[in-house]
Amino acid sequence: MKAKIKSAYLAPEGFQDRLVKELEGVQSCHGRLILTDHQPTKQPFWAQNSWRNPLLIPIKSISDAAKKLKALQRNWSLYSFQLHRRAQLIQEQLPHVSAKPLNFPAPLPQSLLGSWTLLDRDTLLAASDCSSLFANGEMHFVEDKENPPNRAYLKLWEALTVVQQHPRSGQFCIDAGASPGGWTWVLAKLGAEVLSIDRSPLDGRVLAMPGVRFQKQDAFSLRPEELQESRKKTDWLFSDLVCYPEKLFDWVMMWVESGACDNFICTIKFQGGGDTHMAQKFADIPNSRVLHLFHNKHELTWIKLKSWETLPIQS
Repeated sequence: MKAKIKSAYLAPEGFQDRLVKELEGVQSCHGRLILTDHQPTKQPFWAQNSWRNPLLIPIKSISDAAKKLKALQRNWSLYSFQLHRRAQLIQEQLPHVSAKPLNFPAPLPQSLLGSWTLLDRDTLLAASDCSSLFANGEMHFVEDKENPPNRAYLKLWEALTVVQQHPRSGQFCIDAGASPGGWTWVLAKLGAEVLSIDRSPLDGRVLAMPGVRFQKQDAFSLRPEELQESRKKTDWLFSDLVCYPEKLFDWVMMWVESGACDNFICTIKFQGGGDTHMAQKFADIPNSRVLHLFHNKHELTWIKLKSWETLPIQS
């Protein structure tokens, strides 16, 4: 079995079953780490981190393990699911990797970060090439625990950090289903003009922010032509709406096909087992990407950017 391992995927906490259903050639599961005998053709939706071409490395001791990892590259992060003390002693002999929370907005780390784990006392699995630049795919921020009306702002911080783009001063954004205003708070802090739409009111502190305008209505009743009379283009459309994925898909496709908006970031909410078919429909929209953010729960995030029409989408 071990000789056939060609890829490994780390599931988000509590979502191992969803990831297993998405993968082919599953060989074994080690905590949240799922090993397969298939080379990846795309990044799975429910993977928090993908380990590409992992190596099985026999080790004789803690120092031998550290020596062999350092021979491959400098920076490593541990995924520990068993033998925690032994694994930690190995990690302590590796070069220190800073794991300070990010101050949003922030650039992505410049150095690649490998991942490793102990499969048993004398065998480690290590991958120098991983899909995430963060330890175990966990992007942490210096949080603002006073001003945002809820913690949903962390999802948007993470999405904007992943793509390394965000609304600028003077750009126009729509925040659909905005109440109580966590995402609107992020956008207004960036200096954007924000039209926040919801049946429920915004938090008063968010409503008072410069550039914020609230419109009470069902977000799905908003159509592109309503805004095209007053402006040529919507720069960004955001949605963290609680709704069925099918309804969200039909609504965003109306906006995509209208050409009235350049950039989209929307949360796809799931119930039950998570519908990979619907996730794929979003991913198949040209210049799109669907991923599970560290700050997502029973949901995925769909991103479509104007800049991806000419640049390759990073996996």
